[in-house]
Amino acid sequence: MTVTTGGPAPAPTFSPSSPSPVPATPVSDCPPAAERAAGVWLREARVPDGGLFEGRRVLRRVPDGWEGRPYERFELVPRGRLIGAEIRGVDLSRPLADGLREELNRALLEWKVLFFRGQGLSSAQQRAFARHWGELETNPLLATGSAAEVVRFEKGGDAAPTFENVWHADVTFRERPAMGAVLQLHEVPPVGGDTMWADMAAAYDNLPAEVRARIDGATAVHDFIPGFARFYGPERLAPLQDAFPPVQHPVVRVHPETGRRLLFVNTSFTTRITGMDREESDTLLRYLVQQAHVPEYQVRWRWRAGDLAFWDNRATQHYAVDDYAPHRRVAERVAIAGDRPR
Repeated sequence: MTVTTGGPAPAPTFSPSSPSPVPATPVSDCPPAAERAAGVWLREARVPDGGLFEGRRVLRRVPDGWEGRPYERFELVPRGRLIGAEIRGVDLSRPLADGLREELNRALLEWKVLFFRGQGLSSAQQRAFARHWGELETNPLLATGSAAEVVRFEKGGDAAPTFENVWHADVTFRERPAMGAVLQLHEVPPVGGDTMWADMAAAYDNLPAEVRARIDGATAVHDFIPGFARFYGPERLAPLQDAFPPVQHPVVRVHPETGRRLLFVNTSFTTRITGMDREESDTLLRYLVQQAHVPEYQVRWRWRAGDLAFWDNRATQHYAVDDYAPHRRVAERVAIAGDRPR
């Protein structure tokens, strides 16, 4: 007899033939005969193993022991239980004083993505704001805006299609993936075109203990080809293979500023877990990348023209909702160079 119980996911099972943890539906220890004698019996009923299940989840927005302090230089309005906050009372077109930069960085660490309504920055102002957190990256795989560091996403009409409607972190195929990104919307469709972010610390926290033990210390291969081959041909991608060879990153990285453990695999660029055969790796990766799909870990932002979002690419994944055709959606993004995941 098989029954389901609540919880973020049932405990995984292990067997010699399937060494990777596969969440399985719990099975009752009570034999059918004893149940019938007690007058209680359930027919056998099974849901597919390896998915997400209902139940209470651990929702920790900041690490245990984190010192919470008030913000003195702006108003912060939470937009999600775990992730996402709107910042009010800041003009990003002006240089940031050291104290304001420090408070915004603390807010970023605590909320993972910050939203600023109606900033309407020029490209130069957007780049100047992002440079408060480090050097800016270029990305030869995507269209550029007014400067080499600006990626331009122009969708709708005759624009060439690209696909960001999958949960992913940016450029994890680099040896040093982006620390963060600053995105501004210039044209917004009348309906749709939202962006969603997921907290990957929460995704890690809610994994069964057996899964965490299996992936702590494991590494995975990341490659740009799977994420771009869906809309670019070999003639476009082949010349970039030497510049972007496959790299290995921890499956669970440690945030360099907060110390949080973060699930660091994604659908776009993670191809396999090292040391596992293909079937074992695929099974485990399918389970791990599903964790970003849990709504309790997410925030969703409805854009207006001139809005700006600044997110921690180390701690989050994001998903651009592609539900606005045939209307136009135009955005520009700058990415801040990061460190090597540990």
